[in-house]
Amino acid sequence: MKDTLLRDQVSAPSRRGGQKAEAGKNRRLHLDVTPENLAVITFAHPDKSANVFDEATLDELHLAISAVECLKPGGLVFVSSKPSIFIAGADLDSLADANQERLEHLIVKGQDAFRRIADLPMPTAAAIHGACVGGGLELALACDLRIASNDRSTKLGLPETMLGILPAWGGSTRLPRLIGLPKALNAILSGKSYAASHAKNLGIVDAVVPAERLLEASAKLLRRSPVSRKRHFATNNFVSATGIRFFTRRRVLEKSRSNYPALLEAIEVVCRGASGSIAKSLEREKDALLRLSGTSETRNLMRLFRLQERAKKLRYTPSIQLADLDPIERTAVIGAGVMGAGITQWLSSREVPVILRDIDRTRVAAGMELVRKLFGSAVKKRILTRHEAMLRMDLIHPSAEPVSLQRCDLVIEAAVEDLEVKKKIFADLCKRSGDNTILATNTSALPISELCTADGITHPERIVGLHFFNPVSRMKLVEVVITDHTSPEVIERVLAFVREIGKLPVVVKDSPGFLVNRILMPYLIEAGHLVDREYDPAFIDEAMLDFGMPMGPLRLLDEVGLDVAGHVAVTMREAFGDRFELPECIHELTKEEHFGRKSGRGFYRYENGKAIGESAKDTVYGGLSREQLADHLAGLMVKESEGCLAEGIARDAEDIDLAMVLGTGFAPFRGGPLAWKDDRNSPPPGNSKTDHFTI
Repeated sequence: MKDTLLRDQVSAPSRRGGQKAEAGKNRRLHLDVTPENLAVITFAHPDKSANVFDEATLDELHLAISAVECLKPGGLVFVSSKPSIFIAGADLDSLADANQERLEHLIVKGQDAFRRIADLPMPTAAAIHGACVGGGLELALACDLRIASNDRSTKLGLPETMLGILPAWGGSTRLPRLIGLPKALNAILSGKSYAASHAKNLGIVDAVVPAERLLEASAKLLRRSPVSRKRHFATNNFVSATGIRFFTRRRVLEKSRSNYPALLEAIEVVCRGASGSIAKSLEREKDALLRLSGTSETRNLMRLFRLQERAKKLRYTPSIQLADLDPIERTAVIGAGVMGAGITQWLSSREVPVILRDIDRTRVAAGMELVRKLFGSAVKKRILTRHEAMLRMDLIHPSAEPVSLQRCDLVIEAAVEDLEVKKKIFADLCKRSGDNTILATNTSALPISELCTADGITHPERIVGLHFFNPVSRMKLVEVVITDHTSPEVIERVLAFVREIGKLPVVVKDSPGFLVNRILMPYLIEAGHLVDREYDPAFIDEAMLDFGMPMGPLRLLDEVGLDVAGHVAVTMREAFGDRFELPECIHELTKEEHFGRKSGRGFYRYENGKAIGESAKDTVYGGLSREQLADHLAGLMVKESEGCLAEGIARDAEDIDLAMVLGTGFAPFRGGPLAWKDDRNSPPPGNSKTDHFTI
């Protein structure tokens, strides 16, 4: 009677099979026992596309474990009913309003559930198909075995440090004991997710099999003798762990400049937990997470995660039914330069057929060579296999001759940044494309509205900006730039397409520089003016690296190209006036054809493409400290962000913050320019507002 009650509470059928109990139809997981006496716990969250751990799921997991303890099966396997997700970790939304006491309760409940799994007397396995990250991998680590499918959707990782926290349901304790301290530290500090084969090489996964054989293979492995595990004594002993902790901490401090406390907390917990008492290590995990939960860094990183999730579902006109719109399936890119080749490679890598068109064979050939190099890099990084890269290359149709675009759903122009040239291109595209073809420009600053009213334009409602960022293969953001002519249906089709190819869209209204470049340019220009006032370029750049930017403003100008930045600034100055006036030092450098890294000289000198640290001219330090200088320069981005918000260039402050973090690398732990401004004006630590784990 007790067995039946426990199984019914977790929506389990009887041992003989049959229909699941009606009371369990809204359950988050189900327990079944096969004729071979194998218990199977299936995660199947009824209200979400992903399985996540909220408190209700943890409660049901505890019930299921109790049922397994009573049933005493020959083995236990965890599986998922979702098509491409095993378990996606903790439900961050359920933690949004959790105070310290509530958060501690959730941590302990999760730790206890996974401890009970680890202590079960029968062998256990996680049969992993799809994303297994965060709490999902922590559950798998509590099992005796992990068997993963060889499907492309299967990824395993602990990304918590990217969110400003650390694995606190046993991941920081169990992973170093499984694969050794150095590998575990790298996995946790980087937050990387690994494909199944790579995870097997690391020792996280015991076997990789086709998805259709996952349960069968798990059952077979469970029937074998217990797996013999390496002890990793050479790296996990106290002396080695102390040395690893010292050198890793020094390296992380140098790289992060103390801006990401979660990394330092993770180093302490992982290194100290690599050996010794598991119970004490779990306590350290909990205490570290509670300390991190009250910090602004964690709050901002969590908020950015939520904003990225929002962008993945972004709708501009929700009343429009996506099912009624034609999907974008065939594309063309006009212009085979760096951006055109980058966009082409990205589209084909996402299995989208694309025509790559330029005016002569030499340029097309150069563009295809860039595409090949990008695919080669993807193969080296294990993003694609060599065979997959070849198949995706076959989706590209290079052409140096005019071709019909009637069957294309989307044409992206990525030609030279010259408005008159673009007008001619778009007039020609209107003649050669279908009435339903969307025409997009990848311009970074030129007014799209002027394209809509140019001679020869027949369908201004289908013209839109699709501003990809360089390098396309690494930058997630795409600015979807709309004009007064752009139809809502076109906007929705484009947004759906941007999401489908794995980019994150932000809708902005047409205006010189759009959103990101407009906010960024005053910051870059002022850095040049500081050089005119004899500030050392290295001092300026170091100040912004301390602030948390991935690159200083003058190094960034060298990377972009001083000639390119000058063209953008001219466009912006015509629209907005003197605050976009180029500094004298940029005029002098470009006059001497010092354009930055591509020419070997800019604000710095370059050898083999690398800066060697020498300034463009002898300078002296100014009168501001690094922190004061950083506040001054970042404040210009805040001011321009406020102007864009007031003018309605972006929908809200959250879109601006997300765009600036994704598009410029604005210090993620500061949350974006407007979030940083709010934090500076917020109450000091200790106020009840900062005592909450908020997203």
